[in-house]
Amino acid sequence: MSFKILDFKCALVTGGAGGIGRAITEYFLSIGKKVVIAGRTESKLKDTVKEINNPNLSYYTLDTGDISSIPTFIKTITKEHPDVDCLVNNAGVQRPLDVNEMSSEEFLKKADQEVAININGPMHLAIGLLPHFKSHKSGAVIMNVSSVLGYMPSSVINPVYNGTKSWLHFWTMNLRTQLRTSKDGGNKIRVVEIAPPTVSTDLHRERADPNDNKKEQNSAALSVQEFMDEVTSAWKKDEEVISPGPAKQVVEKWYNAYGGDYEKSAGDRGGR
Repeated sequence: MSFKILDFKCALVTGGAGGIGRAITEYFLSIGKKVVIAGRTESKLKDTVKEINNPNLSYYTLDTGDISSIPTFIKTITKEHPDVDCLVNNAGVQRPLDVNEMSSEEFLKKADQEVAININGPMHLAIGLLPHFKSHKSGAVIMNVSSVLGYMPSSVINPVYNGTKSWLHFWTMNLRTQLRTSKDGGNKIRVVEIAPPTVSTDLHRERADPNDNKKEQNSAALSVQEFMDEVTSAWKKDEEVISPGPAKQVVEKWYNAYGGDYEKSAGDRGGR
C-alpha cells in the first residue's frame, strides 16, 4: 500500500489523557501531527492539554461505553476537524471479576460496563468513522489497542477483560481483511493492532494492589517509554501487528500456528 501508517494528518486518541494514550498523543505531536484526545473526565483532559501545551492538541469529552452518544460525537469531530484521518481505539477498562467472590448482579453489572467500553465503543467509533475515512482519497488509519491477554488469557482474575481483548484482536484481523477488498475507498484504510504486555500504567487501579503492574513489583512489566520505543519503531517499519516486549513471543507463536490457516481461509483477501 502507498499510504503508510504514519502518513495521517490528524489523530483521534481515546483515553488520551493518561498512560499509553497520552504517550501515543505526545509522540504524534512530536512528529508534527494534529491530535484530538477524548475521554470521560474533562478535568483530566484539560490538565493534559495544559501540561503538553501544544497548539495542535485539543480535546472532547466522550464516554466510549455510551454508544448512544457516539453518532453525535462523530458528526461534531468530523465537522470541526475534517482532516481527522486516524483513530486510535485506546480507551479501555480492566476489572477484577471472580464468580466465586461476587454476586451475580455485581458481576454482570461490572462485566456489562467492561464490554461496553472495551468492545462496543471501539466498534461504533471505527464503523461510524468509516464513511469519513473513505472520503480521504490518500488513506486513513484505524489502530486498535488489544492486549497479549487476548491471545493467552493468563490473568484469570480478569476473565471479561481477556475476552474483550480477544474479540478486539479477531475483529481487527477481520476488519483489515474486509477493507482490503473494498471498492469504495476502504482499501486505502490501514488497520493496525497493538497488543501490549503488562505496562506500568494505572490500568490495574481497581485491583487490591493497583501497583502490581509497576516495574518495582513486576520485572516483566514495560515502562511506558520502553513500550513506546518498540511501538514507534514498528510504526516506522509500517507493521500492522505490533506486540512489544514479552507480548512478542506470544503473538508470534499464535500467528505461526494459525496465521497461515487464516490467510488460506480468507483466500485472496489476505490475513495479516
